[in-house]
Order: sequence, then C-alpha cells, then structure tokens
Amino acid sequence: MASIFDEDCLIPPLRQDLIFPNPRYAASEGLLAFGGDLSPNRLLTAYRKGIFPWYSEDDPILWWSPDPRSVLYPKDFKLSKSFRRVLKNGGFTVKFDHAFEEVIEYCSKVPREGQNGTWLLDEMREAYIELHHMGYAHSVEVYLDDRLVGGLYGLSMGKAFFGESMFSLISNSSKVAFKALSDTLDSRGYDFIDCQVRNDHLVSLGAIDIPRDIFLDELDDSLKKSSDIGSWRDWEWS
Repeated sequence: MASIFDEDCLIPPLRQDLIFPNPRYAASEGLLAFGGDLSPNRLLTAYRKGIFPWYSEDDPILWWSPDPRSVLYPKDFKLSKSFRRVLKNGGFTVKFDHAFEEVIEYCSKVPREGQNGTWLLDEMREAYIELHHMGYAHSVEVYLDDRLVGGLYGLSMGKAFFGESMFSLISNSSKVAFKALSDTLDSRGYDFIDCQVRNDHLVSLGAIDIPRDIFLDELDDSLKKSSDIGSWRDWEWS
C-alpha cells in the first residue's frame, strides 16, 4: 500500500465537513482516511459508521474500519473455572464512571505485552474525556482494598458498546472489568461489545471475528435502539 504521504496515495484526506468514505469499500486492513480532527461531532459520526481513530505520535489522525471486525456478544462471555474462583474469592469491587480520567491515564501508561509506547496521545485522552463529560464515554473501574487496580473505557451509543482500551495493575483485574461490563450490558439489552481487531486475550474471553458488512448491519440495527447517554455512576454489577 502506498504511504499516506505519497502523491498517488488512494487514502483520502478528510475535509472540514463530517463526511467519511463508505467503510464497506475499504481495504480489509481497514485504513479509510486520514486527517480531520478529534472533535466530538467527528468522533461520534465515525463510531456511528463503524470507524475509529488509531495512530501514533508522528502520524496524522488515521481512521480505520477493519475487515473482519472483532466483537463480543455479552451472552457469550467465556468463564473458565479458574476465573470463577477469582470472581468468588478475589475481593474485587467494581464501579462505573467513578474514575474515568484515572482509567484513561492508566490505559495510556501501563505497559502491555507486545506494545511499544502508546497510541493514547494527549489529544486522544482529552477527546474521550470530553465525550465522557457529554455522557457518551464510560469507564469500568476495579478496586481492591479501595485501590484502583484495573479497568477499561469505551463509548456507548444505541445498544452498542465500543471498547477502546483496558489496563491491569494486578493479575485478572482488567478481566474482572470486562466481565462486569459484559454482564451489565447483557442485562440491559446490549447487542455487542466492539473489540475492533482480533486480540488473543479477548478471544479467550469469547470475542469472535465477523465480516465487516455483518458488523455494519448489526451496528445500524443497534443504533436504532435507545441510548444510555449520561452518567453510569449508579449502575451496579450483580
């Protein structure tokens, strides 16, 4: 594929309006466009179309919609015997939307296997924090002895949750966050958790790959349903 900096590159730059190329016609790797900004309207427009930003410090903003798409259907979460024991005896407490900024800060700084550096740059963190204040972005926090030890964050629209990132300071803590999110979304009628691209850890928990066209069709259906916009601080995992 040509570099996005080449004159003959087929990947278009975004304009000032909020129009994105049709993701159904993107290459399987998913790179759809570059440029634009991380304004709330552009981000929400992108997610509604099955598109998300992902780029490194020296790149322009890159917009993606890969094929296949990794998703987890909440009712299909895989619960191993060892993880059942963790849930029963681990002593974890789970909360929603109590520490969004701490969660996204940890997600940007806690090292993960196979990852060199972070894609969660300052402008990305600020953009999702703004979406949190608007009631679209949410966090799940896991505490042990009143200390934040793990969590995740993402966006919610309709009955779709778009997972963005997670972190663990101790073993199993992010898995507890993901289990709590899956159970709670299942009880509230959510259709799927978007995991974006295949990840062996999430596959072990039940995530599967589906064709992009099917994902986009399911997303369209989910967005027709009522949204839980606003704070999730009163939500409880049971």
